[in-house]
Amino acid sequence: MALKDYNEKRKFNETTEPEGKTKKSKDKLIFVIQRHAASRLHYDFRLEMDGVLKSWAVPKGPSLDPKDKRLAMMVEDHPYNYKDFEGNIPEGNYGAGQVEVWDSGTYEPLEETKLSAEKELLKELYSGSLKFILHGKKLKGEFALVKMKNSEDNAWLLIKHKDEFAESPYDAEENTSSKSLVTKFLEEKKSLKTKEKKKS
Repeated sequence: MALKDYNEKRKFNETTEPEGKTKKSKDKLIFVIQRHAASRLHYDFRLEMDGVLKSWAVPKGPSLDPKDKRLAMMVEDHPYNYKDFEGNIPEGNYGAGQVEVWDSGTYEPLEETKLSAEKELLKELYSGSLKFILHGKKLKGEFALVKMKNSEDNAWLLIKHKDEFAESPYDAEENTSSKSLVTKFLEEKKSLKTKEKKKS
């Protein structure tokens, strides 16, 4: 069962995260990127496939600069309904911290084949080289997710292709809303640490 790991890691009586159930988009496949202040700030990159969101944690965030090869660690599948999740995961829970949607939209495979879009993407996922086009608000154009050889099974690289949407340099943090609750959460955490240091 694809969502077994996700469900086992969470206490749904304590967190508002959606319970793991499979579901599919009616029309085009969706993607979502969540900015997540957990023990460390990172971005969760999620692609809809096979009724779930295939997920990677990207420590430095996605980039529109083709020169940037962003490390992307594959994590457990998340349920489709996680695409809208924003809010606080309480202390003591897996991934505790603040989560917000940083970007979302639809996506499709780069290659046109006789297979359906989803079957093509699943085939590429299992081969360790995914090529796709994102239609987001912030991220647009061609990207690749490539599994790193001779490394941990879950280590991938997220790379932007050179196209009309490429932008150099690019920093995901500079493309975050000034009203971001994740930023506010990080600032409050920093302020609390400073106060604790002064006390000690």
